[in-house]
Amino acid sequence: MIILGVDPGLTRCGVGVIEADASRRLSFVHVDVVRSDPHESQDLRLLNIYNGLTEKIEFFKPDTVSVERVFAQENRNTVLGTAQAAGLAMLAAAQHGIPVALHTPTEAKMAVCGNGRAEKIQVERMVARILNLNELPQPADAADALAQAICHALRPAGALQGGEREQHLTLAQRQWASAAQRAKSSHGVDRGM
Repeated sequence: MIILGVDPGLTRCGVGVIEADASRRLSFVHVDVVRSDPHESQDLRLLNIYNGLTEKIEFFKPDTVSVERVFAQENRNTVLGTAQAAGLAMLAAAQHGIPVALHTPTEAKMAVCGNGRAEKIQVERMVARILNLNELPQPADAADALAQAICHALRPAGALQGGEREQHLTLAQRQWASAAQRAKSSHGVDRGM
């Protein structure tokens, strides 16, 4: 399965592509950042992000697109741009008939680091380790996009249904499910990557 992860942003939109085999072994495929010029008008910036995301989807033909769920931030302009970029990623995926998954930054950190409050450098190091990279993925938007893809690859096959189901999950899957439950119970408030 090919998973394209997106760390949405209006200036820098991280894109990470991984492959997960049937036993959930992960391998690195691609990482990049789609950029828009902050000096251009908002409509042209959105068009640049959309075109860049569409190019990646058409080239890599992912089975799923995993997008960071937008959360409340203090800076309204930042959250608006992030939400618009996330919407463009979902639109591009939908236009190509590709399912979309949304994961919070806390869920991605938990899946990658085992700690939903991990620092950016911890996420970068663990992403590099999980994907056997010789260098840390740069910039941070790229590492966050790969973390989104990894999070989706390691998610449980469905919601946990009783103790018997939980026994068949890997440690990473149990941690992911636990992070998802905590994120839901915190009423959608998330601190971000």
